[in-house]
Amino acid sequence: MSEFKTYHPIVNFVYFVFVIGFSCFFMHPVCLCISLASGFTYSVMLKGKKAIKTNLIYMLPMLLMMALINPAFNHEGVTIIDYLPSGNPLTLESIIYGLCAAIMIVSVICHFSCYNEVMTSDKFIYLFGKIIPALSLIISMTLRFVPKFSAQLKVVANAQRCMGRDVSNGSIIKRAKNGLNILSIMTTWSLENAIETADSMKSRGYGIPGRTAFSIFTFDNRDKKALVCILLLGIYTFVGNLMGEIDFRFFPSMKTAEVSVFGISVFVAYLLLCICPIIIEIREVRKWKALRSKI
Repeated sequence: MSEFKTYHPIVNFVYFVFVIGFSCFFMHPVCLCISLASGFTYSVMLKGKKAIKTNLIYMLPMLLMMALINPAFNHEGVTIIDYLPSGNPLTLESIIYGLCAAIMIVSVICHFSCYNEVMTSDKFIYLFGKIIPALSLIISMTLRFVPKFSAQLKVVANAQRCMGRDVSNGSIIKRAKNGLNILSIMTTWSLENAIETADSMKSRGYGIPGRTAFSIFTFDNRDKKALVCILLLGIYTFVGNLMGEIDFRFFPSMKTAEVSVFGISVFVAYLLLCICPIIIEIREVRKWKALRSKI
């Protein structure tokens, strides 16, 4: 059980808004490394070995592929390393930019995987159910669709395999026919599930003005401290970005903002913001070990 998961939904949501938003727009190599390292570490804390396997099998090849593809199409930059067979220059700036863009995308995916683990559908509806009931329900259903679809697909595929209708057996035509049959089953299941969810929510009076709802979430002093800390770090980092302390230029030549005490403090604030859940998890583990040692 993740300790950060037990915090109030507003704390979880504000954290991911800051981190995912900054990860999408900050292209300074230091910020990208901080974002990738924190996202990868926290995903491993949440999912264990499964996250390591997923990141190594899918994320690492995607990172390398994107980093290699960009120089083949982007030829900007003044530092020419060599010339491609097409005659276009291979520049250091295009290679670094491709690598940074790949790191940015992979880090955002890591943070979104953590978001899906922490921000459950009931938390999202709790936050936005009264403000935008229809949209919040649609977004909640969309976010939980992929994991539910994957789980149901395994069930259907196993059932079809038991009947000898697996996509891994028989001729190509038979495999394609079995695959289309599974796809048809999953499409029908998806539509029925969406209709059942909509009817269920409608029968419960979801979205009706004045409707009350039971909630298990309480905003206590622990949540207040965490929210204030995240807001201060996020706003401080945002102000530092507006003042150009973490600017980085790739073309035509690479150039970064001048190093200053304030600039370093902005990087430190961004690092602390990204590792907030990690600090919370480590502190909880130490507290638990201290309690066990006293028994």
